Amino acid sequence: MWWLLIVGVLVIVLVIFGIVQFNKLRRLDVLCIGALGDIDTLLTKRADLVPNLVETVKGARDFEASTIEAVTIARTQTQAAQSLDQKSEADASLTGALGRLFAVAEAYPQLTATSNFQTLQVQLAEIEGQLQFARQYYNDAVVHLNTALRTIPSMWFAGIAGVSQREVYREPDESRRSAPGVQF
Repeated sequence: MWWLLIVGVLVIVLVIFGIVQFNKLRRLDVLCIGALGDIDTLLTKRADLVPNLVETVKGARDFEASTIEAVTIARTQTQAAQSLDQKSEADASLTGALGRLFAVAEAYPQLTATSNFQTLQVQLAEIEGQLQFARQYYNDAVVHLNTALRTIPSMWFAGIAGVSQREVYREPDESRRSAPGVQF
């Protein structure tokens, strides 16, 4: 009789343990999905500022059309990106195009002096900071999920939970990964 009670208690403990592990993996997966959604929201917010920026820049006479075109193409790529790699590449492309736009804009004092241009520049800088934090948060969430999926006992419940490893958000532009050279 006692052995039935002991077996029953063990079964209940194992079921509770399994539920806890299942919920842990699902919770980590949902956290990753939400973190990626935050990146998407910020990328969209940044892309939505680009038409205003382009219109402001078009007001400057003789502004380089190729620079505006590069920003517009990069914005379109950002909006069309579906996979994590595509989003990362489009993000880097738009960041690079905006950097070139601001670099060229410095040659147009009448443009950089306008309050609309300055406001857009500040907004884009703020969003870039938020994007950096969102990328880091997503990568932290992915590391936690992937660690759980590779360690005992969570790895035993991955199939049951329907959760698989995720890729971290990577910077596709190798030149942006290394520190810039500084000369005095």
